[in-house]
Formats: sequence, C-alpha cells, structure tokens
Amino acid sequence: MNVLQITITLFLVLESLNILVLYTNPSTKKGNGVGIFKVIHDLDHEERVYPLVKYLITWVANAKLIFVALGIVVVVFGDETIQLYASIAFVFSILIFYVTLYPILVQLDKKGELTPKGYSKTLAIMILVFVLIFVVGIAIYLLTK
Repeated sequence: MNVLQITITLFLVLESLNILVLYTNPSTKKGNGVGIFKVIHDLDHEERVYPLVKYLITWVANAKLIFVALGIVVVVFGDETIQLYASIAFVFSILIFYVTLYPILVQLDKKGELTPKGYSKTLAIMILVFVLIFVVGIAIYLLTK
C-alpha cells in the first residue's frame, strides 16, 4: 500500500465507524452522533418532528456510505494519480464543513445548546486533524515521487 492508500483507508475506517453510529445509535454523543445537541433528547417525544429528524440522520449516514464506497473503489482499483486527486478532493470536502456547518455549531455552543460545552472547538480540532493527515499524506507522496 502506498501512503495515499493508507491515508484514505484510515479516513474510510473512521467514517465507517461514524456511519455505524448513525445507523445504530444516532442519539449518542460519540462519533457523528447527534446526542451533542441538547434539543435532540426532547424530540424523542415529538411525534411530528422526530420522524423528520430520523430521516435526515439516515440520509446523512447514506450519503456518508456513498462517500466511503467511492473511497474503497479509489483505494482498491485506482492508480496513484486517481488516489492523489481523490485525496485532494477529500481535503476540500472536509473543509466544506468549516464553511457550512462549523459556524452553526459555534452559535449553538455559545447559546449552551451543545453538550459538552465547548464541543464545537473539540470538533474543529478533530476536523483539522483529518485535513492535516491528508495534507501530510499528499506531501509525503509528492516528495517521494
């Protein structure tokens, strides 16, 4: 396995665990579980709203599964050029989080709607680590070519 395959595989394993959480225990505070949102625990009793929330959680898990499946194809069947461009695409797709979702989490954190308090910062660090792992993997690949 080359460094790009290792980097992508590491990411795919972590994302697969997040998918498993969303399918089996979405209200947990672990992985991508939505238990960090205080309001989610109130929605269990809302007959009109909870099915929508469950639908959206499942939709996210399904979208992540497509992402993982394509990643597996890249690792197993893609040549190094495809793996390089896929790694760059992973970086950009992860960075979209900062543009779209992170500002919302920061606002909710400031309002005390996330548990534990300060979770938005923890998540930002985790996402930054994902990006750095890809960037380092890409750099190692390019420097050893």
